[in-house]
Amino acid sequence: MHRVVRDFAAVGTVQGVGFRPFVHRTATALGLDGWVANVDGHVAGTVAGAPGAVEEFAQRIRSAPPPLARVRELRIVEGTATIPERGSGFAVRASRLSPPSGTAPREVAPDAAICSACLEELFDPADRRHRYPFINCTDCGPRSTIIESLPYDRERTTMRHFPLCAACAAEYTNPRERRFHAEPNACPACGPTLSWETSRGEEALRAAARTVGSGGIVAVKGLGGYQLVCDATNDAAVTELRRRKDRPNKPLAVMVRDVDEARRLARIGVMGRAALTSPVRPVVLLEAGPLRLPAGVHPGTDRIGLFLPTSGLHHLLLRAVDRPLVVTSGNRADEPIAIDDAQARRSLGRAADGFLGHDRVVRARYDDSVVQVTGRTVLTLRRARGLAPAPLRLPRPAPAPLLGVGAQLKHTFTLARGDRAHLGTHIGDLTDPATYAAFETAYQDLSALTGIVPGVVAHDLHPGYLSTQWARATGLPLVPVQHHHAHLAACAAEHGLTRPFTGIAYDGLGLGDDGTLWGGEVLIADLNSYRRVGRFATAPLPGGDVAVRHPWRTALGYLHGAEPLGVPGPAQELIRTFTDRLDAGAAGTVRAMIDRRFNSPRASSAGRLFDAVASLLGLVDSVTYEGEAAVVLETAAGRLRPVPLARRVVRVDGLWVYDPQPTLTDLLTRQANGESVASLAAAFHTALAEATAELVGRAVEAGAPRTVCLGGGCFVNRRLLTEVRRLLRAQGLRVLVNTVVPVGDGGISYGQAAVAAAGLAKERG
Repeated sequence: MHRVVRDFAAVGTVQGVGFRPFVHRTATALGLDGWVANVDGHVAGTVAGAPGAVEEFAQRIRSAPPPLARVRELRIVEGTATIPERGSGFAVRASRLSPPSGTAPREVAPDAAICSACLEELFDPADRRHRYPFINCTDCGPRSTIIESLPYDRERTTMRHFPLCAACAAEYTNPRERRFHAEPNACPACGPTLSWETSRGEEALRAAARTVGSGGIVAVKGLGGYQLVCDATNDAAVTELRRRKDRPNKPLAVMVRDVDEARRLARIGVMGRAALTSPVRPVVLLEAGPLRLPAGVHPGTDRIGLFLPTSGLHHLLLRAVDRPLVVTSGNRADEPIAIDDAQARRSLGRAADGFLGHDRVVRARYDDSVVQVTGRTVLTLRRARGLAPAPLRLPRPAPAPLLGVGAQLKHTFTLARGDRAHLGTHIGDLTDPATYAAFETAYQDLSALTGIVPGVVAHDLHPGYLSTQWARATGLPLVPVQHHHAHLAACAAEHGLTRPFTGIAYDGLGLGDDGTLWGGEVLIADLNSYRRVGRFATAPLPGGDVAVRHPWRTALGYLHGAEPLGVPGPAQELIRTFTDRLDAGAAGTVRAMIDRRFNSPRASSAGRLFDAVASLLGLVDSVTYEGEAAVVLETAAGRLRPVPLARRVVRVDGLWVYDPQPTLTDLLTRQANGESVASLAAAFHTALAEATAELVGRAVEAGAPRTVCLGGGCFVNRRLLTEVRRLLRAQGLRVLVNTVVPVGDGGISYGQAAVAAAGLAKERG
């Protein structure tokens, strides 16, 4: 019988996802001889057999890989290595460290939540892993949080400290087993063990459950670091957690046992259920249901962040306590989550009443991912555990390895080579020294794992950003990328756009190319360049960053220092309805700063306008986390549909400009006439959406592209996003928004990488 020999190489997310066992099963089922192995960050091997069987082998590898695998490319060439003997069978060989010439960047598999098969075993009294917290298989469990280097084998993970027992070793080497070459494979006899002070195993779990059940707070060592856990139904416990964590208002995530329990706490549609139950197990922001948890869980918003257990440990703890749990990052405000045991006890010692730990080392820090459902769109708000660092495509391949170093808040970085961009995990606010150190460590680790050593660094224009300063200190060639161009390029690149588009970038603040602060922008752009065609009118921010933390200052900036565009602002008697409730001395000082233009930079910011309106309506005058005022304002608006506030769009120096003065005057007038805060909040959202549609409509009339990209943190606002999309689509426009890339500053680094890649490609022809 005629026999062919083929060498093959699979490139993509093919290590740590059960790919070698899958290849082994496929080849064996087709009667093929040969071998497969991890080779650097990829999978390679040789098959020999009947031509039809070899062809079928290739087809199955491409079309039906394991659930967590992503085959970017399958190369099959005529075999040049040693020809397998007929009837020798198929084997999994030891890994090779030297990559074949010309391979793509190595891909690191994200962690995956416990699968249904492992969950069934976890609660099966007859199973030898019954109630074992660290149960996993080739379809689930830790990956990126335990990998030390590639190829992905046990000896290059933190599981190397746990030699396999005879039973686990038998599973590991048996092609018919679900745990065939499952590198984190373990059981109670040979794997990691829970600890609580001097207690171990089940006793440790019971001690932690008793503490939580009695109103205490426990630091739990999860997949990507420590988490702080308390009873979500206990108001006193939630309040105490907020005090100890120094997190007064930002909503807390709640872990529930299953979808049925989630449905009792939130309204869940098809998309929400799919997000909750995916292997990512992200925190999903959902509309709170009729059964309410204490107000302290999600103050100021009708959205509740729910997620299902990610590991066996979480399932066991939830069953033991038998109620929903607050499960939040194991850190104090603005710090990175703790991963080192000793450091966790130092940083969380005052926050936790006890530590439920274990002896498996967390190699890489990963917080929980956060997503939000808006209609049939699932937006990623925080890309972390379960999502990062899986690669994304670049529509214009990078001709040289490069790094997008991100912004300052909600920081991420992106490593790119060719058409692959590896968007790293959420890190946080770089102004915190520990977070800055965490960024440097995460960058070094991901660079080593992917094999991408950048020769070019893309960065934000703002010279004060620590990411910009870090980029300049590298000594590498730099590509400066304007903040809002990066936001829009992130959206365009995710959707594969290479042609020009119209972009709407609404966020808090970003440095414009004219040296002023932007934040409410309409651009015509592609991945190489942009030009501004519309904007919001400017207003001063008295005190700069202080105004961001205290929206009443921003409100005074709009009332007393807004850009003059030909119509008067609110009358003094209307302004007094606001200023009379402020501290007279503080308000007078701020008014003087505005009049003298002292430390009051001007900004054309949609985010700051949201802040001002929230303060004018008496909803919030000071904030404790980014975007709080906008969250409270959106919640107040609810589903009301009142008459929109007045709006005005004018032509100024060649740009279409939204003038908020008529909007604010109408708001204060209707407030004085007794209209409710909720109605006015809703009317503001609609006015802003209509002004946006008019800005874009004017640009399109003048020849702007009919594909519109939305970017910036303001589009986390579901009502704004929904109304803007509806109005633009009514004009016959195509509207795109980020889904897998964060729409806010967490997506900036990916946008920077896309711009830098396109620019380098253009330079090099």
